[in-house]
Amino acid sequence: MSGFRHLDDRVVHQGHVWHVAVARFESPDAEVFERDIVRSPGAVAALPLLFDAEGNPSVVFVSQYRPPFDDQVLEIPAGMRDVADEPTAVTAARELVEEVGLRAGRLEPLVDFYPSAGMTDSVLSLYLATDLVAVERDTHGPEEAHSQVVHLPLDTAIEMVLAGEIRDAKTIIGLLLVERQLARADRVDRPAP
Repeated sequence: MSGFRHLDDRVVHQGHVWHVAVARFESPDAEVFERDIVRSPGAVAALPLLFDAEGNPSVVFVSQYRPPFDDQVLEIPAGMRDVADEPTAVTAARELVEEVGLRAGRLEPLVDFYPSAGMTDSVLSLYLATDLVAVERDTHGPEEAHSQVVHLPLDTAIEMVLAGEIRDAKTIIGLLLVERQLARADRVDRPAP
């Protein structure tokens, strides 16, 4: 469709889950060029949504150390698709237990998106997790072992996105999609004047 052709990949680094390839392509006018690409099995994320007795929505986050930024990052539970052939909903359910100690009664697909289209072929499958039940966390690795579970009202989280305090892409996308869904549902449920 685009007129571009992928010619081949040369793996230059093989990691535990990802590998880096130098890929050759041909443009519509026959120019051959190379790009470095991180090849990935993809990832999943789940936005855990709770409601209090008055119906006010809140979200459960994990605050964990992220080595690429050498900083704590506030984000929704997520993980790599590092179990071969595991359905994305199963991975999302597992990550909820591992990172925030919640089991979802319902996982609703929100969107599949490209987290960094210029660098990787990774696709992230994002879910909305509801009907949540607290369970024991099952952390893996030093980052999760030293992470903190953070519970915030949805309105507060949206304000943190707008103020630049939440910077993680999957978290921003999830929060804004869920806020929009809830606003749309509220308009539908509201009686006519």
